[in-house]
Amino acid sequence: MKLTADQLKALKRKRGELNLSLTALSDEIGITRRTMTKIINHNTPIKPQTAKKINDWIIKQYMND
Repeated sequence: MKLTADQLKALKRKRGELNLSLTALSDEIGITRRTMTKIINHNTPIKPQTAKKINDWIIKQYMND
């Protein structure tokens, strides 16, 4: 499973808006920095539970706007 282009765009946009390092972002979401790096740089396939964690984080960030 890969993130959609819109999911990846939202993840990168929120990371930039919040000025988060990859380490800080991965800590907030609850995944490893290595996995986050692979997602951000290459949008590699991920497990469904990782995708859920990312989606939940994105939704939470937009609900707080």
